[in-house]
Amino acid sequence: MDLNWSPADLTFRDEVRAFLHDNLTEEIRAAGRLMTSVYAQHDASMKWQAILHQKGWVAPAWPIEYGGCGWSVLQRYIFTRERVAAGAPPISPMGVQMCGPALIGYGSDAQKAYFLPRMLNGEHFWCQGYSEPEAGSDLASLQMEAGIDGDDLVCTGTKIWTTHADQANWIFCLVRTSKEDRPQKGITFVLIDMTTPGISVRPIVAPSGEHIQNQVFFDQVRVPKANVVGQIGQGWTVAKYLLEFERGGVAYAPELQERLDSVEAYARSSLCGDRPLADTPGFARKLAEARARLAVLEVFEFRVMSGAADAALTAAGPSAMKVLGTELSQHITELALEAADGWGRAYQPDAGRPGGAALLPHAAGVAGPLLPALAGVHYLNDRAGSIYAGSNEIQRNIIAKAALGL
Repeated sequence: MDLNWSPADLTFRDEVRAFLHDNLTEEIRAAGRLMTSVYAQHDASMKWQAILHQKGWVAPAWPIEYGGCGWSVLQRYIFTRERVAAGAPPISPMGVQMCGPALIGYGSDAQKAYFLPRMLNGEHFWCQGYSEPEAGSDLASLQMEAGIDGDDLVCTGTKIWTTHADQANWIFCLVRTSKEDRPQKGITFVLIDMTTPGISVRPIVAPSGEHIQNQVFFDQVRVPKANVVGQIGQGWTVAKYLLEFERGGVAYAPELQERLDSVEAYARSSLCGDRPLADTPGFARKLAEARARLAVLEVFEFRVMSGAADAALTAAGPSAMKVLGTELSQHITELALEAADGWGRAYQPDAGRPGGAALLPHAAGVAGPLLPALAGVHYLNDRAGSIYAGSNEIQRNIIAKAALGL
């Protein structure tokens, strides 16, 4: 595996850098730099998507015929690395990175023609209806019912931990259209307009105080059967395909590199006292451990992207990237909180640009340096990283089966 960039790669990198330099406003840069979770502030993210849409760069992984860039895996990695370095936020992953590929893979021609352009231009903002109060990592146990009535499905039940359901105007859902001998059977993948009568949304306030997740209730919600993706009762196949994009569709290493650099820079600064924290043996060892883990993750991502990994490792790649990336991300938030010391104990959501409104009471303004002010909020948000998109325990089972044959 050659780790050097080719002349074509360097030309593409320079094109991306020039575009970011010319099009990123300070408002959008701030939204990227001051994120407190994996989700950017909504308004800034939508403004950034509009700029990307005008350029034709909203969907790097989509085929060109559907409005995507048709970029190679390496080009997508370069774009991600340059975007993070420039301070640009990500766009919401629910539509372009998750539902979009599922539609391209399994949707009808009519569904692709209607939904994909509206995903790209931001007219449709999506959320994901998978988890239920009794169906999280064991997703196949979901119970939200969808009875068939003529040309409609009639949906009744609830979804939980639904990110940005308060902002979204469409939701892609897994519903149970029949009970079979195996729980994976009888599940249907369906697209639901959030303005349909019978839908209500209740906010869930995270430990960080932010309103990003929600519980969504469906009471006799009628959905046209034309909105079923794939076949009725065959939604588990679509869901598994989509989860590959949710777990490992984007490289983790570029963002984690920026965050770790920021923690180390702060730990080496005079803000940490006469003897900077980074110079103490204990913290220096933790930084070195994080650097080593980051190098392993980056090389693994390069192997998967370049096709240098064997077939078994490639099959387990999305799960392995999810485990390595989310657990290292949590470790970096722990280092930031340790470096923050007393400053990190204060609840200061105003220091960042969170992905949702901060609903817990707090004093206005920001006290102390920026990194410590963000450390506590980011730490609390990142606890979910090893749970969402299928818990890391589940991912290790997938790796054991796909890569090790256990």
